[in-house]
Amino acid sequence: MKNRKRLLAAGLFCLLFIFTLQPNHADAQVIELKFANYFPPPARHSKICEEFLKDLEERTGGRVKGRFFAGGSLLKAPAMFTGVVNGIADIGYSHVEYTPGRMPATEAVGLPLGYPNGWVSNQVAQDFFYKFKPAEWKDVEVLWLHTSTPNVMMTTRPVRVLEDLRGMTLRAPGTVGDTVRALGATPAPTPVVEVYDAISKGVIDGINISLETLRTFRFAEVAKYVTMSWHVGNLYPFYVIMNKGTYGKLTPELKQIFDKLVGEYKERSALTWNLIDEEGVEFAIQQGVEFIELSPEEVLRWKNATKPVIENYVNKMVGAGFAESEVRGWIKYLEERIDYWTAKQIELRIKSAIGPKEVRH
Repeated sequence: MKNRKRLLAAGLFCLLFIFTLQPNHADAQVIELKFANYFPPPARHSKICEEFLKDLEERTGGRVKGRFFAGGSLLKAPAMFTGVVNGIADIGYSHVEYTPGRMPATEAVGLPLGYPNGWVSNQVAQDFFYKFKPAEWKDVEVLWLHTSTPNVMMTTRPVRVLEDLRGMTLRAPGTVGDTVRALGATPAPTPVVEVYDAISKGVIDGINISLETLRTFRFAEVAKYVTMSWHVGNLYPFYVIMNKGTYGKLTPELKQIFDKLVGEYKERSALTWNLIDEEGVEFAIQQGVEFIELSPEEVLRWKNATKPVIENYVNKMVGAGFAESEVRGWIKYLEERIDYWTAKQIELRIKSAIGPKEVRH
């Protein structure tokens, strides 16, 4: 009996010893991430950030959790990059035009180079980053770059040829304004939240912006003509970045989970931009908006008219100390990747509301 008790006690001791050697995730330190975004909570751009954090928590078994701060509640868009570098937020979402000159090489992505839609431009932006690894991103961990869809003309009267733009005033800030000016209209830096009223009151004649705003900002209610001028449409390069110190705290196992999830969300972001453009077009059709396609001859005229915008960028970068051959190499690469991904979209039959008709389904 005594031997049995001794054996039982020894067995229990061994089991207890083995149990204490097992990793206890419940007692492990939980990593909490603060994710800052300037989009309002209902926007799809915000929803995708929330979904990213939810998936991250599930896949790490609760070892990594996140708090989402939408609508600029933690960091405003212009302060996003510096805020992430300084650790105010662990992850941040903004676009490069909010800090002109801070990401000069990446600004090339936003030039009017003929992006047909958001899925293509998103793929090209990623390729550009991985190809050239611009030094402007060295202080952060870049999770993914993506872009808006190319701008088109939304106006109160039809624009079918270049001459129709003369005398028009269109909301178009920064580089977008340079493109509008090159096409013959007058750009106005009207805040986007004031555009609806400005158009309805006749203060401006329209806006040069992506199709999704027809619904999200309800521009389809006041601008009844959309010229599909994506051939010369600027776009906004967006970024999702992470504090380097925070990324470094992830264990090898957690990094593997995290990096895999990031890869999935790169593609989700690209497809989301196409989706919201489709929603914008559907809403505009319900509002009786007329969509105008440019003739091949007119496309050539518009592209020739905007060449100075690209040349001005080259000259600006050379003035900032970059070699002209390097800058022109960026632009050439971007144009090549646009062609590559446009062909790939046709092959994959990815739906789009904009671009060559063969990529629309």
